[in-house]
Amino acid sequence: ANNAAVRAAVAAAFPVRSDWTRNEIRAVFDAPLLELVRDAGAAHRAHWDSRDVQQCTLLSIKTGGCTEDCGYCSQSVRHKTHVKPTRQLPVDEVLAAAKRAKLAGSTRFCMGAAWRELGNKKKAFREILEMVEGVRAEGLEVCATLGMLDAVQARQLKDAGLHAYNHNLDTSREFYPSVISTRTYDDRLQTIANVKAAGISVCSGGILGLGEEPADRVGLLHELATLPGGHPESVPVNALVAVPGTPIGDGGKASPVDVFEMVRMIATARVILPKTMVRLSAGRLEFSPGEQALMFMAGANSIFNGDKLLTTPNPEFSSDQALFDLLGLKGLQPDTLAETRRGGGHVA
Repeated sequence: ANNAAVRAAVAAAFPVRSDWTRNEIRAVFDAPLLELVRDAGAAHRAHWDSRDVQQCTLLSIKTGGCTEDCGYCSQSVRHKTHVKPTRQLPVDEVLAAAKRAKLAGSTRFCMGAAWRELGNKKKAFREILEMVEGVRAEGLEVCATLGMLDAVQARQLKDAGLHAYNHNLDTSREFYPSVISTRTYDDRLQTIANVKAAGISVCSGGILGLGEEPADRVGLLHELATLPGGHPESVPVNALVAVPGTPIGDGGKASPVDVFEMVRMIATARVILPKTMVRLSAGRLEFSPGEQALMFMAGANSIFNGDKLLTTPNPEFSSDQALFDLLGLKGLQPDTLAETRRGGGHVA
């Protein structure tokens, strides 16, 4: 009873709020790092079992050939990179990959297609709906990232059993035009609104190392913390993997992201989004086990596992399991029936 009372008191000190101002978030972000990590750890333990870490697998079901001009992306047809366009994977191949991911410990399976938007891709969409149903039947949470969606497509995905939809904001509204010109910030927010209206959980985060300033990282967090309808269910924090052939990779705009920058971003997200899963995403391979441990201490409670994230390297399943064993972490069990909650977050 005393433990429950203490936990409740700490949770009250880190409430779910959707009225954060930029100045308030900047004050959290600028706090002395060890004090920020202390506060983030308290918020984490108040709202979660701090040993639980969700394990997600991301599969590229349609690689390359995207018409967008995202300055960091190797899959754009506008950039000359190592990535070659492919057709959408067959349904049975995707379901086989989901089975392997489940056996390796994943509880969420995310499917990504390199498109600007789903648009009028009727045959491809029918197959994707079949994939969603098949992955859900495996007892996994199902996530997809397919570019822009309209309201009807979002409802169809929901009816097929989709749990979450990823649509990153990437950076602040102010810095965004420096990264991409073929899709507006409001286009991204509209897709997120369509997803929420359909009752699908929102996964949305950003990328560090695009050449942005600390104020842009605060701006991104402010957008996420004030989304209409509540916080995202999960927020991926990516460290840029600079790819040769992309404007950011070749243009000297990319800035290496160190562990302390990642920890500061994760810890701030944990304080202002206490019931949201904060996911270590692209770039995790660049950080040592000790550095990743700091990120878990700062409030990260989800990872992408498997040896590749769309087109960039990622730690193998076996190395992740060794890290979990070393740190005493355990996989968060799937909640395939969870609905989006107004306060944001996953049903722990």
